[in-house]
Amino acid sequence: MDVLSDVVAFMRTGRPISARVSWRAPWGQAFPALPGSAGFQVVLRGSCWLVPEDSEPVPLSVGDVVFLPHGNAFGLADDPARPLAEADCALHSELYASTGFDGTGAETVILSCGYRLHADRVHPILASLPGIIHLPAKLGCHPELRAAVELLAGEIDNPRLGADTVVSSLLDTLQLYILRAWFESDDEPCRLSGWAAALADPAIGRALNAIHSEPDRRWTVESLGAHAGLSRAGFARRFTELVGRPPLAYLTWWRLASAARMLRESDASVAEVAERVGYASEFAFGNAFKREYGVAPGRYRRCSAVA
Repeated sequence: MDVLSDVVAFMRTGRPISARVSWRAPWGQAFPALPGSAGFQVVLRGSCWLVPEDSEPVPLSVGDVVFLPHGNAFGLADDPARPLAEADCALHSELYASTGFDGTGAETVILSCGYRLHADRVHPILASLPGIIHLPAKLGCHPELRAAVELLAGEIDNPRLGADTVVSSLLDTLQLYILRAWFESDDEPCRLSGWAAALADPAIGRALNAIHSEPDRRWTVESLGAHAGLSRAGFARRFTELVGRPPLAYLTWWRLASAARMLRESDASVAEVAERVGYASEFAFGNAFKREYGVAPGRYRRCSAVA
């Protein structure tokens, strides 16, 4: 798996939620902060305003996407000066739903989707993102993103056999396209810093994909540097600058994050999990896991099953 695929696979817990919501002016909705969640809004018809908590309103039009990776509070309204009513979160608790609010003015249709995140699965790539990402619709830009939006909206409008699987898969696909669009953005500050620069850097990108593809391999800074086509010192310096932690520290984090997922989602024994993520002994794995998560692997699995 590559890094972005892993981010999407690891980021959510439980089922995603989605809704196609129709509003007719006048309208304004305030959505509270939801820490430990990520969501996105897509304008399918009409236009509206995004009203962030701590910045100026932003006009949205058909095809615009708003991604909120940290569950920040926000508002949507037909007019930036419109008072915002508190949103009924019960309307946004299903895998897919479609609802409308009567009014007399122009119609705006929004595709609203969200995930609950699990602290053990949140990749540091998400922490590098701003609170609100606006991807305006541009002719010819991100055609796969637009196609995924249309497919998802169609499934929610007219659910048929297999809709649960289709909607869940399309939500993951749409999330991946949103992340890809952001990290491939023409916005220069985005491209030249942090994870955007790491993913765009051919050498560091090769090293990251190697770590994600083979976490059980006995990687060293020297072997990762050779894989990236850089000297040991040059690779270590560039990796740390872009990723935010040294190569072997990131490798350890990824191994343990992968192990936590296996413990939660598979029947593999602790010894098997240890081997799959590159630990020579169950004892060494148990010590490393406890340092990271505060509990031994077996107890982590039992607590996760109860939760």
